[in-house]
Amino acid sequence: MNILILGGGGREHSLAWAVKQNPKCDRLIVAPGNAGIADIAWCAALDIEDGEAVVAFAEEHAIDFVIVGPEAPLAAGISDDLRAAGFLTFGPSKAAAQLEASKAFTKDICDAAKAPTAAWAHFTDAPAAKAYIAEHGAPIVIKADGLAAGKGVTVAMTQAQAIEAVDDMFSGTLGAAGAEVVIEEFMDGEEASYFILCDGETALPIGTAQDHKRLGDGDTGPNTGGMGAYSPAPVLSDAVAKRAMAEIVEPTLAEMAARGTPFTGVLYTGLMIKDGAPRLVEYNVRFGDPECQILMMRLGGQVLDLMQAAAEGRLAEMRVNWADDHAITVVMATDGYPGAYAKGSVIRGLDAIEETSRQMVFHAGTDEKDGQIRAAGGRVLNATARGATLEEARDRAYGLIDQIDWPEGICRRDIGWRVLGTS
Repeated sequence: MNILILGGGGREHSLAWAVKQNPKCDRLIVAPGNAGIADIAWCAALDIEDGEAVVAFAEEHAIDFVIVGPEAPLAAGISDDLRAAGFLTFGPSKAAAQLEASKAFTKDICDAAKAPTAAWAHFTDAPAAKAYIAEHGAPIVIKADGLAAGKGVTVAMTQAQAIEAVDDMFSGTLGAAGAEVVIEEFMDGEEASYFILCDGETALPIGTAQDHKRLGDGDTGPNTGGMGAYSPAPVLSDAVAKRAMAEIVEPTLAEMAARGTPFTGVLYTGLMIKDGAPRLVEYNVRFGDPECQILMMRLGGQVLDLMQAAAEGRLAEMRVNWADDHAITVVMATDGYPGAYAKGSVIRGLDAIEETSRQMVFHAGTDEKDGQIRAAGGRVLNATARGATLEEARDRAYGLIDQIDWPEGICRRDIGWRVLGTS
């Protein structure tokens, strides 16, 4: 098969790495890719939100299967364009992608499906939102309704923080994403992620994970796009997972199908778990980042067969072959992230790292100039490893970190602390 993966981050590097292991993969193209992906695939310059350009590219290169990585092209309808042109595509339609593109849409689906989630209200103006906050108090959660690249959620512990978040969103700091706001009840508990492949009818779980959003050790500092993750997530036990499927995922998929917008692709189900009861935090309509990196490390080449079956409506005949192991990824970011940071610092030592099926450094934000790998983003590298135990995986991942010579890079040193402790 000639396979095209759309995207250029750590998620797409790990997808490319796993897909490449499957003997079905003859030619692999990633657009736009990055410096790490370029070692295993051809990286093509392509506007992945331009449906006409993507279809023309797929036709020119005789693509058999397209895997859409990020949320933005899905929300733009790239899957619809590709399917209309006859290309087998992994990723939901634009209509189904509203499960991530609109918080209010998702909440409406949950209400119709009777899926447990936080109480909520939807606002299109600041005064009404502030009145709601004054009535309900804090803690409270303020969310931009649209896609905000991970920056559209404020967990406000005081009313003043909530009011400030509302003002920021309606002032245009998040562009169109903040033109409408959803305000939610604060849910306490332990958060985890459940990943489900869907083909419009069948739902097949493919793994659990927990990530670390805060920048600093001990879950301190500002929220980020994710500073590390591990799989499996102990809090998402078999019993909790079954409840999540029965009470949240399956009713959601049934409601989507009933509305004429069946969901196909991967459903990232963010859950808050308390006393064994899961409630929905949010849906994403693509693999998480950095959760994808640990899932790909554990799944390997079979993920291509699973994604192809989802795209072809054959998930009912598929099974996931799990090793009894663990995986962990540690994000290296540019100093200053998630605030202002400098691009272009040189990263050394990557060439000397042995990359195997048990350890990989996935590139999230890199480019190459004059033969040198440089930082080109906020989150830059993902040191990812697997082991028989989470402790073994952690030690291997941090062993990779210690081999990287990048003075401008920062990382947390306690990924997995909920399970392993802080020592």
